Amino acid sequence: MVRSIDAARAQKPKGSLARPTAGGAGRFVQGLSAEGRAAEAARSRRDPRSAQPGISDVVEAALDLGMRVARAVSEIWGVDLPGPTAMPADLPEMDAFGHDAAYEERVAVLFRWLYRSWWRVQVRGIERVPSKGRVLLVANHAGGLFAYDGAMAKVALRDVHPAARNLRPLIDDFVYDTPFVGNFMSRCGGVRACEDNALRLLENDEAVIVFPEGTKGVGKLFRDRYRLVRFGRGGFIRVALKTGSPIVPVAIVGAEEIHPVLGRWDWMGRQIGLPYFPMTPTFPWLGALGLVPLPSRWRIEFGEPMDFASTYGPDAASDPLLVNRLAEEVRARVQDMVFDALERRGPAFL
Repeated sequence: MVRSIDAARAQKPKGSLARPTAGGAGRFVQGLSAEGRAAEAARSRRDPRSAQPGISDVVEAALDLGMRVARAVSEIWGVDLPGPTAMPADLPEMDAFGHDAAYEERVAVLFRWLYRSWWRVQVRGIERVPSKGRVLLVANHAGGLFAYDGAMAKVALRDVHPAARNLRPLIDDFVYDTPFVGNFMSRCGGVRACEDNALRLLENDEAVIVFPEGTKGVGKLFRDRYRLVRFGRGGFIRVALKTGSPIVPVAIVGAEEIHPVLGRWDWMGRQIGLPYFPMTPTFPWLGALGLVPLPSRWRIEFGEPMDFASTYGPDAASDPLLVNRLAEEVRARVQDMVFDALERRGPAFL
């Protein structure tokens, strides 16, 4: 799940480094140290009959099972399951945030199947995203149990955009406090949400997507679907002004129906370290089966870039009134785009 970069920045101690901590990508990077490799080699020499699988093994097995199921369903439906796309020869094996491009391409097979076959995503206006250089995508947020919207936007930019751009989503802090989930997100290109990390990515001329609604957007009830909540305190505006990055508004329709949230048990969520505990028509009543997202039809629409930086300059980032006004202008643009996309999509499942 993704949150506004302001909320993450407010919780980060002043003067702390923007680099992911040991709770997220840091643990993964540390695992590549000499000590980590030595420990892994020692484990591999053990008798496999006495070895006990760890949580990481379970996660890997779940991903493998998901891809096997995707292939089986694709054969039944007569749909070709997309494989990994060609990667640029100069693509680094891993960056400072723990992004593992080769690992992401392996996992992307499952997300491409969800994109093409399960959710049948339709894209409009993707050519409005610049082919190169820094750009900040700002989108609405939803998902209920799991926020797949960032993953679907990544697939669209990678497979549909003419320049096959890599998209870096900013991820909520609590995800990196969840064992192995934070590592998984980092290896797939996610970055802990804070203003400093957003600045580093954009100054490196990357494409970054932020969901200013944060967890409030993901956990809103089904009766409030597609009505955007407040966009934080405008941290994404400050980042865009400081780096001279254009803002591309993005409307994502379809994620509100995959896990319709009928109610929330916030007390239970706090006990297990989550911002809320959702109750949907299938979860927790059907157990693990309730985690399967419903096959809604998706639309992702990209709006015309909004270039505030050339109009106001980087010094405007210190004007809170202007920042809040521009943030509300972007929120209103995204909201209008969401309503338009809903009309163009038609029925949610047919």
